[in-house]
Amino acid sequence: MSVTQLYAPHLPYLRRYARALAGSQSSGDSYVRAALTALLAGDVLVAEGAAPRVGLYKVFHAIWSSAAGQVEDEIHAGLPGKRSSDPAERLAALDAQKRAALLLTAVEGFNLNDAAFILDETPESVERAIVDAQGLIDRQLISRVLIIEDEPIIALDLENLVTELGHTVVAVASTRQEAVKKALAERPGLVLADINLGEGGSGIDAVSPEKLLTGERPEPTYLVAKPFLPESVQATVGQALFFHKPAKKVA
Repeated sequence: MSVTQLYAPHLPYLRRYARALAGSQSSGDSYVRAALTALLAGDVLVAEGAAPRVGLYKVFHAIWSSAAGQVEDEIHAGLPGKRSSDPAERLAALDAQKRAALLLTAVEGFNLNDAAFILDETPESVERAIVDAQGLIDRQLISRVLIIEDEPIIALDLENLVTELGHTVVAVASTRQEAVKKALAERPGLVLADINLGEGGSGIDAVSPEKLLTGERPEPTYLVAKPFLPESVQATVGQALFFHKPAKKVA
């Protein structure tokens, strides 16, 4: 099997990774091309026994690391010191090693050992980088939260959980009418809504007034089944806040 045939199936994924790592598709593609050129020319060799995808990413990182400082200057240029609402900018705000460790495991699906091999680090150092990266991102995602839940115990559990994550619970509502009133008054950045409020209506319907501000359905929408695990709520809240770019307010 030729080098092209061996690595071609993995190129779309490497381009995706390179884009997130470098900050733009054009910049990422330049490193992908350099890695492929080095492979085809025999200038670099894939470690014996390495799976093709792992080997390809390792070659890419050898090329990337040689110019990482210059790229860091480029992707950080113009980034404000304030919190960003764009996922790509949040990733760019991390240093190269933390960004790579997070992307390789969370996006590309490599395990710690493979990620460590690609980055020429130990699994322990990669794990520390991931924890640091997640902590930095979490601190950028602090939001004002409205909880819509008609069961007092569940509402209290959610309030405690959300508060422990660093967010501010601006209101708790148990009916559709109450939720609408509080949502319009507090303008929360995140709404945790029970789908079924019994006779109090639907939590999803209560979020509908957001259409008055955006002209669109509330997004993003994620579902967490009851009974829920705290880890599930934490992961879902983080996912929603990370990938949601707040809509501009209508004048």
